[in-house]
Amino acid sequence: MATWRAHGGIATGYAVGCCLRCVFCWVSWSRDFPEKYGSFHSPERAARRIEAAARKYGVRKARISGCEPTLCPEHLLELLKHVEKSSAIRLFILETNGILMGADRSLAEEVAAFSKVHVRVSLKAGTPEDFTRKTGAIPEAFELPFKAIRNLMEAGASFHVAAMSADPRLMSPEERLELYRRLAGISPELPKVLEEEVCDPYDTALARLKLAGFKIEWPLKQVYPPISKIVG
Repeated sequence: MATWRAHGGIATGYAVGCCLRCVFCWVSWSRDFPEKYGSFHSPERAARRIEAAARKYGVRKARISGCEPTLCPEHLLELLKHVEKSSAIRLFILETNGILMGADRSLAEEVAAFSKVHVRVSLKAGTPEDFTRKTGAIPEAFELPFKAIRNLMEAGASFHVAAMSADPRLMSPEERLELYRRLAGISPELPKVLEEEVCDPYDTALARLKLAGFKIEWPLKQVYPPISKIVG
């Protein structure tokens, strides 16, 4: 866990390290070089620091954001146990790319057991080929976030899905339609509540796009209409 802050009414603990290398990622270079940034803490201390940020700014919501918190599942689950007992935190949002929860059903089940935890699964692409192009991961890993969604749903977890799918510069209409079909194949309700994102021009995102050979125009001139409105 690197730093603790409060943003827009939510106390945030920033993780370091990730199993993907998304070209549009806004996170600091702690994603790529976790050993050089922040400081590592026990689950209890990390939870207490997040709780302290919530109390300081008078907010009741908290989250782990930045990089991928499920990389160390034992540490994460212990942290969530402390959060569950906290009187300062009413809602805890766990942001994840879904890779580990898709590979390990038991992790999704254990997270689902916490009453305060809401999971945000962030999808990166709509096809295996585009997944590899945007994340650097092997095409076979494309299915894992969708498996995570199924695992969370079957475990009765509180969760929703987000995707970098509102930005025409990074997702074609064809890829977007395929993303819709995959989500609808899990549940017809998922596309209706999909949180769609665009790429913001953070310095780190601009650098990663350039290093990956992506040439996109700035500023963003248009976004797709909500995916739920373009397909009946």
